Amino acid sequence: MNSLLIRRLTLRQLKVFETVARLSGFSRAAKELHLAQPTVSLQVRQLSNAIGVPLYEQIGKKIHITEAGSLVRAAAENVTGAFERLEMQLAELKGLKAGRLKVAVVTTAKYFIPRLLGPFTRHYPDIDIAMDVGNRSEIVARLSRNEDDLYIMGVPPAGMDIVRHSFVENPIVAIAPRGHPLAGSRHVSLARLAQEPFLLREQGSGTRMAAEHFLKSHGVKLKVRMELGSNEAIKQAVAGGLGLSLLSLHALKSELARKELVLLDIEGLPICRSWYIVHRKGKELSIVARTFFDYLKEEGVRLERELQAAQSATASPQKRGQRAARAGHQKQSR
Repeated sequence: MNSLLIRRLTLRQLKVFETVARLSGFSRAAKELHLAQPTVSLQVRQLSNAIGVPLYEQIGKKIHITEAGSLVRAAAENVTGAFERLEMQLAELKGLKAGRLKVAVVTTAKYFIPRLLGPFTRHYPDIDIAMDVGNRSEIVARLSRNEDDLYIMGVPPAGMDIVRHSFVENPIVAIAPRGHPLAGSRHVSLARLAQEPFLLREQGSGTRMAAEHFLKSHGVKLKVRMELGSNEAIKQAVAGGLGLSLLSLHALKSELARKELVLLDIEGLPICRSWYIVHRKGKELSIVARTFFDYLKEEGVRLERELQAAQSATASPQKRGQRAARAGHQKQSR
C-alpha cells in the first residue's frame, strides 16, 4: 500500500466497511454504528473509489465481499484494533480504567451477566461495554474469528486453541409445572424421569449437550416431545404442562420465585457444570478485559452462594448435606 493510498483512506471509512463486511449488510451496519444507511453506503463507496477495486458485490439484497474486500477488512480490523489498544494503554499509563470492552455470551448466560454489568460500569464509568448474545454455535463462530475480548459459555469448543477459566457453577436441573405428580416426590430415579415427555433445547445447545452426555453415561434416553430454540419458550411450555425439561438453574430464578415452576428431586441431579470465561490462546488481553476478567472471578463466589440457597430451598435434607460437602470441596480446590 503506497503513501498516496494511505492518505486517501480514513479510519472512519475502514471502520464502516469492517462493520458492513462483518454483518453482511448496510442496514445492520448502520444500526450498529448509529448512522443513516446512505451515510454508510457513501463511506464504503468512497473507500472503494480510493482503493480502485470493488470491495463487494450485491446480488439481490445479499452482500458478497470480494477478495480485495477481504484484504481490506483484515487491514481494517488490525488498524482499529491497534488504535483501541493504544487508547487503553494510554489510559493505563494515566492510572485510568477506560476504553471499550466487547463480550459475547451464550443465551443462558444473559440471565446473570447483565446483572453483573451494572455494578461494574458504576465502578468503572469510563469503560464502554458491547455485549452480544447468541446461541452456542454463533458464539463459537465469533470466538473462532476472535471478534470479541471475552466469551462466556458453558461448553467451550474442543479442538480450538483457547484459554478457559471456570468462575461459577452452572447446575442443570429438572423442572416441572406446579402440581405435577413428581413435584412432591423424593429421590425419583432417572428411569422414572425418562417415562415423562421432555422439552429440550435445539441440537448444539450447550445445555442440551451437557444433558445428553450425562443421560448417555447413565444409559437413559428421554422421550423428546419438542425441541425449542430458547429457554423462554421452554419455560412457558413446561409451565403450560407440555412436558418436563432440563435447564440451567441460572435461567429459572424468576419462575421459581413466582412458583410457576418447581425443581424435581432426581437421583444424580443436578448435573454439575461450570460457566467459563474464554478467549483465544495467545490473545493479549487489554487492561479493560483483564479488569472485567478479575471482576467476574470475584462475583462468581457471590453467585454460587445465591445458587446454593435456591437449590437448598427445594432439596431434601440428604441432598442439602451432599451439596454443602461438595461446595466445601470446591472451595478447598480453588
